[in-house]
Amino acid sequence: MTRLFRSDFMLGAATAAHQVEGNNIYSDFWAMEHMPHSLYKEPSLQAVDHYHRYQEDIQLLVDAGLNTYRFSIEWARIEPVKGQFDADEIEHYRKVLEYCHQNKVNPVVTLHHFSSPKWLITEGGWESETTIGHFENYCLHVVSELRHLIPYICTINEANMGKQITKIMKRMSAEATSQSATTDSADVQVGLNVDIQSNMEKYFAGLGQVFGIDPRKVQPFLSPRTEQGEQIIMRCHQAARNIIKELNPSIKVGITLSLYDHQALPGGEHLAKQEQHEDFLNYLPYLQGDDFIGVQNYSRKIHGPNGVVKPPEVVKLTKMGYENYPAALGNVVQFVAKHWDGPIMITENGLSTDQDEERMEFIQQATAGIQKCIEDGIDVIGYMYWSLLDNFEWQLGYTQTFGLIAVDRSSQIRYPKESLSFLGSLRIQ
Repeated sequence: MTRLFRSDFMLGAATAAHQVEGNNIYSDFWAMEHMPHSLYKEPSLQAVDHYHRYQEDIQLLVDAGLNTYRFSIEWARIEPVKGQFDADEIEHYRKVLEYCHQNKVNPVVTLHHFSSPKWLITEGGWESETTIGHFENYCLHVVSELRHLIPYICTINEANMGKQITKIMKRMSAEATSQSATTDSADVQVGLNVDIQSNMEKYFAGLGQVFGIDPRKVQPFLSPRTEQGEQIIMRCHQAARNIIKELNPSIKVGITLSLYDHQALPGGEHLAKQEQHEDFLNYLPYLQGDDFIGVQNYSRKIHGPNGVVKPPEVVKLTKMGYENYPAALGNVVQFVAKHWDGPIMITENGLSTDQDEERMEFIQQATAGIQKCIEDGIDVIGYMYWSLLDNFEWQLGYTQTFGLIAVDRSSQIRYPKESLSFLGSLRIQ
């Protein structure tokens, strides 16, 4: 028998502004999508036009029985030019929040979900100390305007993603030297195009032209990160948290982290522990004072004596190339709870597949793992499936299908999948 979440459990789905809204023309990603020799397989363009169709999309969520919607406010829309805030865009997000409240939907707002204003990158991006002040100003403006409408804020999405990308780039460099390429897009929980070696020189030349600076100094959020960059991002989080609490102490503040279920074969235990430290434990000192932590998990990594071991050929893979392993989520939450004494929100978990039956099976097994965590006394307060809509998966374009709702992008007609109502049926109404 399927167990149901209590009625006040936050059960819903997530999106990110750049991936669904469309026409985010002032962002760094828009610039990189349209540059010559882009790593993006296609540009985002109108995306799925969620900017104009948010009411329809939220209503589909509500009709399915869900009560929570995690979405991001787009910095590049709010502050398209440094120091110039767009009042019309604030009003847009005010309307989104108001529509959530009118329909008894809990809004969980992310202030930064990967994309940034183009001007920020031109000024040094996520390796520059000045970014801390810029992020403070942006957060101050947004929260000053919308504070009474936002119960939960995730300051930064997957703050540890740069570190994971750094590891991938090091592995790719080593493989290029040894001529044994094994790295693929499944090695990171984001749509990253790793088939880039033959195009790198032209790509970096294009970066310099687009942003008007030395291409080696172009630092978007989804790029390899130094330890200085790590410090800057966590100081941005702390600064945002302080501002939010000053403006409205009742807002619950947290951050989200990309976390694998790290498992070890004999001899690989030390490598699994090292990755657990780098992905999660290393960040805990910066999270003191947070109200919750956002866990984002899609699969597991198996560590042998010599590093990450590829899944056996017999296992099922998702369209992203991950192992289809829904049990990873419960394992990750159990690990996090050993080191984090506070509420845990599953801010992303999902499956890219063209078979909706497979998606429903994944959701059932992943949420069963969460139910077990709750029964064990772990304070899991919500589960947000990724994603509400089939959308723009960053450098991989529109090839991935994570959504509970399919979209015909030629007409923007929505086609809810059975998995949408299935997820809604898991909560006591």
